[in-house]
Formats: sequence, structure tokens, C-alpha cells
Amino acid sequence: MILKKKFLPLLLILSVVFFINCSSDDPKQEEIPKITEEIEIHDFVWQGMNFFYLWQESVPILADDRFDTDKEYINYLNNVSSDPSTYFETLIYNRSSVDYWSWIVDDYIELENLFQGVSKHNGVEFGLVGISGSNDIFGYVRYILPNTSASNKPIKRGDIFTHVNNTQLTRDNYRDLLFYGNDTYTLSIAKIENNTIISTSIDVSLTKVEYTENPVFLVKTIDDDGKKIGYLMYNSFTSNFDNELNDAFMQLKNEGVTDLVLDLRYNPGGSVRSAVYLASMITGQLKGELFAKEIWNSKIQAELERDHPDWLINNFTDKMNNVITINSLNLNSVHVIVTGSSASASELIINGLNPYINVKLIGSQTVGKYVASITLYDSPNFDRDGANPSHTYAMQPIVLEEVNNLGVNDKDGFEPHIELFEDFENMGVLGDKSEPLLQTAINDIVGNTTKILPGKTFKYDLISDSKINTKLSNNMFIDKD
Repeated sequence: MILKKKFLPLLLILSVVFFINCSSDDPKQEEIPKITEEIEIHDFVWQGMNFFYLWQESVPILADDRFDTDKEYINYLNNVSSDPSTYFETLIYNRSSVDYWSWIVDDYIELENLFQGVSKHNGVEFGLVGISGSNDIFGYVRYILPNTSASNKPIKRGDIFTHVNNTQLTRDNYRDLLFYGNDTYTLSIAKIENNTIISTSIDVSLTKVEYTENPVFLVKTIDDDGKKIGYLMYNSFTSNFDNELNDAFMQLKNEGVTDLVLDLRYNPGGSVRSAVYLASMITGQLKGELFAKEIWNSKIQAELERDHPDWLINNFTDKMNNVITINSLNLNSVHVIVTGSSASASELIINGLNPYINVKLIGSQTVGKYVASITLYDSPNFDRDGANPSHTYAMQPIVLEEVNNLGVNDKDGFEPHIELFEDFENMGVLGDKSEPLLQTAINDIVGNTTKILPGKTFKYDLISDSKINTKLSNNMFIDKD
């Protein structure tokens, strides 16, 4: 989530070098204006993006030689937008086609909570789907979180909702109705029959409260055709639940599983470190082998490759935090359920395992998020310690690309080996062997190819979902070691 401690000395050294080079050698220059409180956030934004941003060399205003004097630099800061978020956007490289993911926040405490799985939630995880030829959309319930407002209400996986507070959901209003409005709202439940949406008389009132989500949603062993097949639904790479993830693999190991179905269909990503641990739990025989390599912008990459090449490498391991033994299954193959909501660290798992074991994908094409971010604070070395007490702005810029042992990733997302879309008329029960995507994976494992559902069932236009509209949307980040 935040800078690697081992990286901080290098960052501080390089930062000092930059500030020296930015100063003027002309003793006759006019007195340098001071960086006032009004522009200190802008200074933090420019300095952090200039140093770390992956596409820094492609943004002219971030060039190392952009300003000849400190005075010119400070005058520039005085003339940019007064709103830090608006200013930050001016530094993004091709927001519409390249960098979809960098962001800035005005409350890093809330951001830190999000990274630990803490947010306001009413318990309904959902997708939002476009209706062909119409501005109207509808929501479908993916799953209900335990011990939430929704967990004791008449709402469940597979339910459809069309209205919020009696207002029809549209492509224009869904953000205001579901994400930016009041913490309490009412959903009008509908159903789909023969591809037709039918209203019901059921209304469900829900309230968002602070909630900590355990991403290890479901773990079980399924006996089928003489095989013990492990099933794990993992919904976010949240590092403070790594122990729970390790416990899940201990359960599967103790139950003697010989195959694994890893369900990442709704997993938007998260911690790179958690991805390394998960890959090591699936395998075990690959300790010390390269899982993923980091590629930073050219000036940071050159320094690291010369002085600390090992800092760029994430290897398979047998320990968490160099202390806790990882529970590994030593598998040579894994089936992974994916959808258009599977991104970043979920894709990193696929990409990192691909050179070593057979990775079979069931579902639909993934997002195509191949880069990672770090959290930058307004401090001398951009770490949390020493952060400017006058504000709580922080940035989460994209700073590196992840490649596997073959030096590749997939920028367009991973295509499934067996394509199958969730059917709103038959969503099934998560973890039940009859749930269509899981059933397809099981049938492929046991060799019942005649029972594998062919091709697409219902391809839909996914507009958004309950995770896309949070700061964790399709995010992959580097943890502090």
C-alpha cells in the first residue's frame, strides 16, 4: 500500500539530487518566492508525479528539465487550478485510453481503511447492466455480505433491482442514487423471466455502516467422481486478511484436495504481496522462482537495476512476512473463474502462474489491468511518517508495470478457455456444485466434457458494479515490507 521501507533511502537520495538540480546557478536572479500553504499540495503533487509516475516521460509538464529556476516552478504552481484534484488530472497521461487508474484523495485515513477492507457498506455486492437500446439499467445481486444490513433482509444473490427510492436506475443517475447519495436507500426488487424484467411488490431498505470485509468469502471441498476438489471464493487481495487466506489453504490441505477452483469472478485486485502469497499457496514447489518483476519509469528503473536489482523481483515463497509458514497445495494446475470484474492482482495471479503450471480460465474476459500503484504522502520521502499536518491529501499514482517470468503480461485482459457468462435467470448458489460456472470447472476437472455448457448463455453490457465506484476499483498496489 505504501512505500517499501527498503526503498526509502534511495527515494530520499534521489529526491535530494532532484532538488539540487532544480535550483538556479544564477546569483543575480530575483528572490525566489516561497511555497505558500495555498500551493504546498500542488508542490507535493508535482514532485511526487515527477519522481514516481510510470508515464512521467510522456507528460511534458513533468519533465525533469521543465523549469529552469525555482522561481519559474513556483510561479507555475501559483497559476494552476486551485483544486488539487483538478490539478492532478492535468498530469495524467491519456486518462481515456492509457491511465485509467491513478487517483488523488483528500482523506488518506479513509484510503488506508479501504486498503484494509474497511468501508461503509450495506452488504449488497451488485453489478449494473445496460438494457439494449435504452438509457435504463438494472442491478443484479452478486452476493450478500454476512452481518450487514442486507443479511437479514429479503434480498439474495440473483435478485434484480430496477429502482432506488422509487426512481428508475439509468446510465446517468446510478452514481448519485447508489454511491454518492444518502447512506440509507430503498431498492425495488424485480425478476427476470424469459429475458423480460418483471416488477415485484418487494422493497428492501438498506443502510450503510462501517464494515470490515473478510475477502475469504467461501472455502469448501467438493467430492466429485472420486476427486476432492477445493473451492475458494476470494473477493479482494486484502493484506491484513493474509492469515485467513493461509488458514483456508490449511483447511483444503487437511481435507486432501487434489484440484482447486479459485473463484476470482468479482475480485478487482489489491495487494501484490497477497498475490505472491496466494500463488505460493496454490503451488509450493516453486519457492525462489520469479513470480513477477516490476518495471518502473526509466530513472527509477536504472537506479534499481544498477544498485538493487533484487528489489524489482517478487519470488514465490514459503513464508509470510518471513515468519509464518505458508500452507501450500503443490498443485500443477488450477482452474480460475473470471469475469469482466476480475482485474489487477487477480490477473497477476494468472500471469505469474502461467509459465509454471496449467491455468485454466472459466467465464469471461478479464479487465486488462497490468500496472500497480503506491500511496504517496506529503512528506520529505513521500512516506506516511512526517506527513504534512496541514492536510490529508494523498496520491495513488500508477508507478510500475508487472511482468511474469517470461517478461510478458496481457494488457487487453485474459480470455477464458471456456467462455460462459452468468445467466440472470440462473445465477445459482455460490459454492454449490450446480452453480453454472463452478459446475463447468468441475466437469472440466473430472473430464465430463459432454456436460460443459457450450459457449455463451447471455452476454450483457456491464455498466458498473459496487466495487468499481470505490477507490479500490481495479487496483493493484505495493505494500510496505
